[in-house]
Amino acid sequence: MHQSDHRTAPAGHAPVNPAPADPAAAVPVAPGGAGATPTDDAPHQRPDARHVLLLGAMCALPAISTDIYLPSLPDVARDLGTSAAAAQLTMTGMLIGGAVGQLVIGPLSDRLGRRTPVLVGVALHVVVSLLCAVAPAIVPLIALRVAQGFFNASATVVAMALIRDRFVGSDASRLMSRLMLVIGVAPLFAPSLGGVIAGQWGWRAVFVVLAVLGVGLWLVVARRMPETLPVERRRPSGVRAALSGYAHLLRDRHFVALAVLPGLTMAVLMTYVVASPFVLRVGYGLTEHQFALLFAVNGVGLVLGAQVNAALVRRVAPIRILRVAVVLTVLLTAALLAVALTGFGGLWSLVVVLWLVLALVNFAPPNATAIALGRHGTMAGTAAAFIGALQAGTGGVVANLSGVLGGGPVAMAVVMLASATVALAVLALATPAFRRGGAWQQLT
Repeated sequence: MHQSDHRTAPAGHAPVNPAPADPAAAVPVAPGGAGATPTDDAPHQRPDARHVLLLGAMCALPAISTDIYLPSLPDVARDLGTSAAAAQLTMTGMLIGGAVGQLVIGPLSDRLGRRTPVLVGVALHVVVSLLCAVAPAIVPLIALRVAQGFFNASATVVAMALIRDRFVGSDASRLMSRLMLVIGVAPLFAPSLGGVIAGQWGWRAVFVVLAVLGVGLWLVVARRMPETLPVERRRPSGVRAALSGYAHLLRDRHFVALAVLPGLTMAVLMTYVVASPFVLRVGYGLTEHQFALLFAVNGVGLVLGAQVNAALVRRVAPIRILRVAVVLTVLLTAALLAVALTGFGGLWSLVVVLWLVLALVNFAPPNATAIALGRHGTMAGTAAAFIGALQAGTGGVVANLSGVLGGGPVAMAVVMLASATVALAVLALATPAFRRGGAWQQLT
């Protein structure tokens, strides 16, 4: 269902486009594109280094909490006397917790303001991290990681809300691109740091470090992050209003299809993240430091892909980029499966194809999200939380399948290929993206 009027969106949300008679024909305004203008009560500012660092640190907290722990997965399985699949649940559980957290905290930040949810959430992240450090068995550790993901979501949700509150148009688009550079530091250095910490003091010390990082972020937010949502702009929405908003989104089948795509792409990424310690360390015998170095190299691919996409989207319609990226991801994951099955080229072939797959991962989510949010400009906060929850939840559920299938390179490649194939099927069958003269022809 679409908004059918021409009014300006509430402050902190994207402008609403005039909706054509056919809901599927709605043309979203791309960030930074023509028609992206500030609302009357949203201050128009220029992002500077302080904004990038603060918001980047907030967005990076879940990524750091995931990546710093990666090298410890085999040690956790051995120390707690459990299987690789059970140890992987401590990763996917955090993603599922983050999905639920976004659904809950997103509407809360519209009602209570921005500072309170993030300060409470980060404080509880510190407490949960310390409890993880003393977890006696795998089941309590999984439950605590779910809680950690839930509270971590506060930092990401509020950071996105801050961008909507303070920046519009091309400034918001540039800020998002710069954030990817800051967020990209996590996969570059966090596994190396986690490997060193676990090697010296054991995997439990990793969670102590996460608690310390949480304390540092809490202090920075408390001192430097202003309240960007005035009382007069807050929405007096409760549980019923939030559920009504989500029900409204579910009735728009094209929005739902687009919202699923980032989650399926996240499943490709998280399958690699969750399976790689066992594939590379156990299967190929890499040391902790070798694994961390290889993980960092693949992290460079993620960052470069995001920056290439940010440059392309200024000249190429998002739907065009989305179509090409999804098709290429299917082809490359199929090549990855062929390498895993045949062993052709050994470790180096596997690593090269993996790098190419990961370089494509950051193409689909921002473009699918931009198109989806353009369909619901007056409720962009709820729509963003819906997309984020699907992204984290889908990635969390699917990624653990590689462990269920055996945890080797073939299992990893099968799950990655299946996720990419489903993404292509959704794009082709549930949206008009590939239809000649279809509803989005004007975007192509």
